[in-house]
Amino acid sequence: MESEASSVGSSLPVPSVQELAKQPLSAIPNRYLRPELEQDVAADSGGPVLEIPVIDMQKLVSEESMNSELDKLDFACKEWGFFQLVNHGVSLTLLEKVSTQIQDFFNLPKEEKNKFWQYPGQVEGFGQSFVVSEDQKLDWADIFYMLTLPLHLRKPHLFNNLPLPLR
Repeated sequence: MESEASSVGSSLPVPSVQELAKQPLSAIPNRYLRPELEQDVAADSGGPVLEIPVIDMQKLVSEESMNSELDKLDFACKEWGFFQLVNHGVSLTLLEKVSTQIQDFFNLPKEEKNKFWQYPGQVEGFGQSFVVSEDQKLDWADIFYMLTLPLHLRKPHLFNNLPLPLR
């Protein structure tokens, strides 16, 4: 029987984009080039500017506006895969503090970040998610992914070692 932890997925290890960017590269490695996407962007030049969907949490909980805001949320999820949430009740001070702590975490020295790197066959940690082949196109980004709940799924080498302010 497959364990609950393994149902999250797996990923092959890939190099750190931050570290690649520090090297004197004469060209972007082929794994990160996506000419088909660049053509789409070029084809859209001069057209309407696309804006990230904005979802208003207060409208989601209001009887008068709930249905129309749910329609916007449905569209954002299906067509974009993400959205900006406003009027959520989280203070700007807390958001800025978390943003700064995450930036500091990503700016740790390579040796320190290696403690948080993905283990082979897992998606949690620094790296990229769901890399399944050596030929797969990659995003020009490093990510850090970690489950925090339920508690029994936490990876002790990740959560327990996070810098205290971030934890």
